[in-house]
Amino acid sequence: MSLTERAGLALLHRIDPERAHGLSLLALKAGLVSLPGPVTSARLATTLAGMALLNPVGLAAGFDKNAVAVGALSRAGFGFLEVGAATPLPQPGNPRPRLFRLTEDRAAINRFGFNNDGAEGIAARLAARVRGPVPVGLNLGANKESADRAGDFARVLAICGRHVDFATVNVSSPNTERLRDLQGPEALAALLAGVMAARGELALPVFLKIAPDLTDADLEAVAEVAVAAGIDGIIATNTTLSREGLHSAHRGEAGGLSGTPLFERSTRVLARLSRLTGGRVPLIGVGGVGSAEDAYAKIRAGATAVQLYTALAYEGLSLAARIARGLDTLLARDGFATVGEAVGTDRERWV
Repeated sequence: MSLTERAGLALLHRIDPERAHGLSLLALKAGLVSLPGPVTSARLATTLAGMALLNPVGLAAGFDKNAVAVGALSRAGFGFLEVGAATPLPQPGNPRPRLFRLTEDRAAINRFGFNNDGAEGIAARLAARVRGPVPVGLNLGANKESADRAGDFARVLAICGRHVDFATVNVSSPNTERLRDLQGPEALAALLAGVMAARGELALPVFLKIAPDLTDADLEAVAEVAVAAGIDGIIATNTTLSREGLHSAHRGEAGGLSGTPLFERSTRVLARLSRLTGGRVPLIGVGGVGSAEDAYAKIRAGATAVQLYTALAYEGLSLAARIARGLDTLLARDGFATVGEAVGTDRERWV
C-alpha cells in the first residue's frame, strides 16, 4: 500500500463509514484513485462458468450497489466485478446508521436492507458502460414490501440481463426480513425456475449466493436444488449472523457480519459444498478474504474464484492487484501451472 493510499484510508476512518464509502466511490468516478490496470499471467488466467477471467480475484456485491464506478473498478486489478444488489423498484433501505466498522476484528456489520436506485436506473448505467475484458455481473434482490419476493429476482433479470455478463440470485442477505426463508428447498426451486425462465436465450451464467449459517442438512438440500435447477455456480458465502469471538464495541449491532471473523466459517461451508457438488458447478469463495494467502486457501478448499469487499476498507483498493500478484507467487511456489490445477487440492482439511 502506498503512503498516499494509507493516508487516505486514515482520513476516511475518521468519518462515518457509510459516508466514507460514498466518498470512495466519488473519488473513483472522478479519476482521483491510482489504478494498476489489468493484472494477469498464464498462471492466473482462468474460466468461471464459461467466462474468461484475467485472474480469479473478484469484487463482491455491495461495494458498487448502483453501478456508478464500473469503469474505474474494471481497471483496479480485479478479474471480475459484481454490482448491486438491485431490486425491481428503488428503495432507501434501513434507517442510518447501518454500517459499522469493527476495526479490532478487521470486520464490518451492515444492515443496509438492499438500498439501491432500482433495476431501471442501474440497467441504464450498465447499458452505457464500455465493455472490456473484466466481466461485470449483477446481484439480484427483492423489494422489502413486495407481495412476490420470489418473482422480484426474475423481474430484475428481465430488466438488466442484456447488460451484464452474469447474474447472482441473492436469497442470503440477513437484512431483509424473511428473505433467507427462500433458501428452503421448495421455495428455492420455484424461485430459481422463475429466474432461469427469465434468462431465456441469454448466454448468461446465473449464480446462487448462500448464507454461511446453514446446517449441513440445509446445505445439502440447497446444493441439490441448485444443481437440479441448472445454476451455473454457487457463491459461498454471504454475511453471517454469528458474533462469536468478536472484540469491537460494535459487536452487538444487528446485521450481517463480514470480514476476517467470517473466513473460517465461510471456508468450511465452501469445502463442504465442494464435496457435495463434486465438481458439477464451479464455486466462488467469499468471506474474510484479505490477503493472497486467504485467496489461495479458498481456492484450495474448492473455489474456482474468490471475491472480496470488507478488506478494502482496511487495505485500500490496491488490495485486489496485490492479492492477484501474491496468488501468482504462491501457485508458482507450489508447482501449479494454472490456478485451475489448485482448485480443491486441500478441501478435506477444511471439511
